[in-house]
Amino acid sequence: MCGIIGYIGHRPAVPIVLEGLEHLEYRGYDSAGLGYVFNQDLKIIRSSGKLNNLKEKVINEGSSLTVMTAIGHTRWATHGAPEERNAHPHMSNDKRLALVHNGIIENYLELKKDLLSLGYSFKSDTDTEVLVNLISECCHSEPDLLHALAKALRMAKGAFAICLMDREAPNVLYAARNQAPLIFGQGVGENFIASDVPAFLNYTRDVVFLEDGQILVAQSGDHKILRLNDLQSVSCETQRIQWSMQAAQKGGYRHFMLKEIFEQPNVITDGLTGRLENNDQINLPELERILIPKRLHIVACGTSYHAGLWGEHLLEHWAHIPVQTEIASEFRYKEELLLDPNEDVVLVISQSGETADTLAALRRAKEAKVKTIGLCNVVGSSIAREADCVLYTQAGPEISVASTKAMTSQMLMLTCMALYYARRNKSMSLGLRQSTLGQLRSLAQFLSQELPQMHTMAKALSRKYAQAKSFFYLGRGYCFPLALEGALKLKELSYIHAEGYAAGEMKHGPIALIDPTFPTFVLAPAESEMYAKIKSNMVEIQARQGQVIALTNPGTDLAADDRWEIPFLPGPLMAFLILPCLQLFSYEVSDYLGKDVDQPRNLAKSVTVE
Repeated sequence: MCGIIGYIGHRPAVPIVLEGLEHLEYRGYDSAGLGYVFNQDLKIIRSSGKLNNLKEKVINEGSSLTVMTAIGHTRWATHGAPEERNAHPHMSNDKRLALVHNGIIENYLELKKDLLSLGYSFKSDTDTEVLVNLISECCHSEPDLLHALAKALRMAKGAFAICLMDREAPNVLYAARNQAPLIFGQGVGENFIASDVPAFLNYTRDVVFLEDGQILVAQSGDHKILRLNDLQSVSCETQRIQWSMQAAQKGGYRHFMLKEIFEQPNVITDGLTGRLENNDQINLPELERILIPKRLHIVACGTSYHAGLWGEHLLEHWAHIPVQTEIASEFRYKEELLLDPNEDVVLVISQSGETADTLAALRRAKEAKVKTIGLCNVVGSSIAREADCVLYTQAGPEISVASTKAMTSQMLMLTCMALYYARRNKSMSLGLRQSTLGQLRSLAQFLSQELPQMHTMAKALSRKYAQAKSFFYLGRGYCFPLALEGALKLKELSYIHAEGYAAGEMKHGPIALIDPTFPTFVLAPAESEMYAKIKSNMVEIQARQGQVIALTNPGTDLAADDRWEIPFLPGPLMAFLILPCLQLFSYEVSDYLGKDVDQPRNLAKSVTVE
């Protein structure tokens, strides 16, 4: 959530900052702003709503053509309503400092009270305005701005990623992070600070992922990274980003989400590259230094949590490893984790590798001295750095706020983990393992062939059901997590109330809601060991005049209002066909209703605060 971009170099800074903000729009925002120094005055331009509103103000201002340093921000409201006065950057009372900030300063009310007693005034409701004035106050007792910044940040409690500029030294930018992502982009005669790589990827691929408790001081041709606690210099590894901005463009698709759904065959191919050996074994050398878990705890949020629930079925069924899947925001606050370092392993799943609750859960597990595995998509992210080992999902950039290909990539890696542990535990017959690996080899091509027909059917059904006010999604076994994800996607994108249920739970209360205007989306693959049960649940709904969409295979005997037939795949691999159907249906409903598909209201791509 929220986006930071700072530029210092030899080009006009404001166009670069605006471009960077455009590339950060996918993170979700409700206001935007930028700041720069012109004629020794600190200029702040802000607006509520979309970036076009900010661009109009910048054009009308007309004073920014020659400045070579600027900072910008897209804000997702936390403290204070999404209004212009709460947008970033925020300026200190003395009009010397401007600050953009992601995260939450938890003790801002206490700090604000102290500053009020010293005569400071505040124009916004934000914790960010408190922080910039705290830095300003610390300037009175410290030898320079760097020391004042460090002192203020040590006083602030909570999560932050900040970028600070000084009217008196416009050729320097300061940045710091604690529990919120911040990246330094190193160019030639120019440098960048951003909350995510796409903000500056058109200009440099050389990046440093700042660590918690680090301060960056950047000039156009130089930089230094210091420890926050003692301001001693530290050396940090520069990494090369392998993907390009072209990979993050729409490529002719109407929306990023549609493009990313259709990229899923490539995601499967990339995810299996180097993993499938010629002798029909899964190659996961990252796991060789981790004990085979006697119990595995999967911890995640949102879509990643649903992927974890799905993976639980495979790991228990194939690898015979007991699995407990938990929501990270609950796991992190358990009074007692009941983890055994000799038997338990914690697997955390996060697309960004920066999800606040999941990262906190990882740290709690490490405090318990339990081995941890990170499953994420972003090289150099906090989870990737802090886990004992990391499995990268190789999904590439995912721009649409609603996650699609990321879940497919997570499910693929969980499939590989289940097969890997099944071989080591000798818990899966050789014949089943070899046939499953063979199906994995052909999965990408198979899905690629089927996606156009899936899209056509999704579009047709969306026109029929787009006016529904509520939806049920039902599944059993490995289809239950997919039902949860299908409901989540419909909620996220179309704002239609939807609930996912284990189908057997319907008669324990929820069936009271069924009527002719309340449709149900039933996941009923033919080979499911619970096919007869799911059919029975469907009949119960129809007996109460509920409309039913049945996602099933050719040859089944389901009588539904709408049968959506997709080709058969044996076992849980069927999920790799079911999932894109659910995604495409939600996409088409949302697009038909005229919603903002790629940036749904109130949502942020990377949830880096509680």
